[in-house]
Amino acid sequence: MKYDLAYSTFGKEEKKAIEELVAEDQFTMGRHVAEFESQFAQKWGRKYAAMVNSGSSANLIAVAALFFRKDNPLKRGDEVIVPCISWATTFHPLQQYGLKCRFVDVDPLTLNINPDELAKALTSRTRMVVAVSILGNPCDFRPITEFCRTHNLLLFEDNCESMGAKYNGKYTGTFGHISTFSTFFSHHISTMEGGVILTDDFELYCLCRSLRNHGWTRDQPQDSPIFKKKPDDFFEAYRFILPGYNVRPGEIHGLLGKVQLKKLDGFIQKRRQNAEHFQNLFRSSLVFTIQHETGESSWFSFTFVLKPEYKEKRAEILSGLKAADINYRIITGGCFLRHDAVQYFDYDIVSSNNAMYAHDYGFFIGNGPVDLRKNIDYVHKILSGY
Repeated sequence: MKYDLAYSTFGKEEKKAIEELVAEDQFTMGRHVAEFESQFAQKWGRKYAAMVNSGSSANLIAVAALFFRKDNPLKRGDEVIVPCISWATTFHPLQQYGLKCRFVDVDPLTLNINPDELAKALTSRTRMVVAVSILGNPCDFRPITEFCRTHNLLLFEDNCESMGAKYNGKYTGTFGHISTFSTFFSHHISTMEGGVILTDDFELYCLCRSLRNHGWTRDQPQDSPIFKKKPDDFFEAYRFILPGYNVRPGEIHGLLGKVQLKKLDGFIQKRRQNAEHFQNLFRSSLVFTIQHETGESSWFSFTFVLKPEYKEKRAEILSGLKAADINYRIITGGCFLRHDAVQYFDYDIVSSNNAMYAHDYGFFIGNGPVDLRKNIDYVHKILSGY
């Protein structure tokens, strides 16, 4: 492949760590996961982090936790404002817990949720806004947080594609009441598989720890507010208090996370270096609109949306990329309303035109924490033919 979607971030440090873990002979969730959680929370300046086995599981557990908090929990039938474009497992937990989705359009330039659409989606049943920073690019959080504050709404932040991005100098993944990250192979750091939930709310943190771990009381902090310990240790060892899951990470994931986290700033620097070169080549394109940066993107990938006068060239361009051995994909998951799974949802469409257009006439190519400037030159040469 002359231009691939993702690149390995593992070096000798990760391989050495794996060898040391094998020698320790401890593979189920333990001290390495706990240490990674502590370091992750500290990196983002939040109080609590809970690691799980994927970003998708992070979304599931975080949504579930909001249903089991003591005061003002979410309930089935509550409404949630969501962007039309995101990965499928941003939406699936909302359906699985009986929430009604109110889909709003994205900004055609940033591809993130359009804050101007939020008021149109608001009803008396609205309880939460889901903000997704797409492909490394921060949402416009100022109007989003103001909207949530004004209307007393929860802000759920899916930051799985945007680790290391900043909005007004503040990391994305720190704006929501609860926020999620992914550490999948192609993401900004990799633990092979993995995800993290961040929050400053101790109750939500305790709920997440229980829900990821069978819904039992084991692994709870001493001062956990979600249950009262009983004196019989025999019973307490297998006491289930929530309808939970088993989405725990393994020690190898926590250990790799500790190694990778040390490298994150360098990874982001390389991605942004590639992005600067990409922007210089394509920002004046007559054929494509590229994603406009909000704040400081961590540049998961590079997007292209065909301008209306060139949209009939879509099939020709994608065929040309394939022939040139350049890997490409639909932007994130495209517009979710165009997927078969939406038939199982309770939802309304508030607005969707830009998302529909990006679904049909947009695509992305990869970025990574290595110098890709010559590769990007190659992509520019191929696409300049159109």
